[in-house]
Amino acid sequence: MKKHNFFAGPGILPGPVYEQAKQAIDDFAGMGVSILSVSHRSAEFSAVMEKARTLVKELMNLDDDFEVLFLQGGASMQFLQIPYNLMHKKAAYLDTGAWASKAIKESRYFGETVVVASSANEQYSYIPKGYPVPEDADYLHVTTNNTIYGTQMFDFPETEVPLVADMSSDIFSRKLDFNRFGLIYAGAQKNMGPAGTVLVAVRKSLLGKTGRRIPTMLDYETHIAKGSMFNTPPVFAVYVSMLTLEWVKAKGGVEAMEKINREKSRLLYKELDRNPLFNTKVRKEDRSMMNVTFDLTDESLRPEFDRMWKEAGIIGLKGHRSVGGYRASLYNALPLESVKTLVEVMQELEKKA
Repeated sequence: MKKHNFFAGPGILPGPVYEQAKQAIDDFAGMGVSILSVSHRSAEFSAVMEKARTLVKELMNLDDDFEVLFLQGGASMQFLQIPYNLMHKKAAYLDTGAWASKAIKESRYFGETVVVASSANEQYSYIPKGYPVPEDADYLHVTTNNTIYGTQMFDFPETEVPLVADMSSDIFSRKLDFNRFGLIYAGAQKNMGPAGTVLVAVRKSLLGKTGRRIPTMLDYETHIAKGSMFNTPPVFAVYVSMLTLEWVKAKGGVEAMEKINREKSRLLYKELDRNPLFNTKVRKEDRSMMNVTFDLTDESLRPEFDRMWKEAGIIGLKGHRSVGGYRASLYNALPLESVKTLVEVMQELEKKA
């Protein structure tokens, strides 16, 4: 049976990407060796790295001030690498969930950290709006999509302070003016590739202003100078990310991704609003297109619902361990058919109840 993969991360990737990656495990670029064994200094892999970086700039329409890096340590490493490289005296943060809170914690090791607003008072069920941003902040950090709680930012503050954005779970899923940002980062494993690499797009003009000495491996300028090849990069993760970026481009880019993602999320939210057996705590204006969180209104129905969705070939539907309930992750590669299957199960449960 075909599985309908709603895992939040590592998440589903496009079918053609799996096929290309499998081929490269046997024979990469006609070299007669596996992508898992090829030298990262080979011309063949150097071309992969360069193409991946170029595709990021193309799909996001980034201007010439941006440098694109594929690094290691995941988004969690960026929580400290960002203030290390960008904070001179003060940074501002918007607290919209667990990952934003972790970033705030790391920032406090480097200097004054101002939390401009938080939705913790309502279990992160909304995105704060209308908050002031300190004009003397070195940057404002936001998390564009909150995987655990199912909220997403659709508007960004108008400010002269550089915007830094964690886009780990909605990167390449919708059209934005990416040039509004000073730094964008995203763990690959939710919407771009396998676990093992993190994408960083940073404005060169923001670097070298902190007045501190930065350890070599944590200095963005180190990796910019070496084209993301200062040390051995995560070869396979970068290769699969490149394949996924090619797939996004072939499908029509981020505009095309947004169109289908809106269709998928509308279908599921429509059922959640209609079906009395389900609810979602997220405010309507802040509902994520990528991660739909919901729960049953009658706890006694949980065993039956769990049995039904598993029998339908659905996997990865359980919510994050910290909040419980259910979570359907609708990443770019998830077909509309999978969402329709989930909605049919929800409707069937209603008939039985």
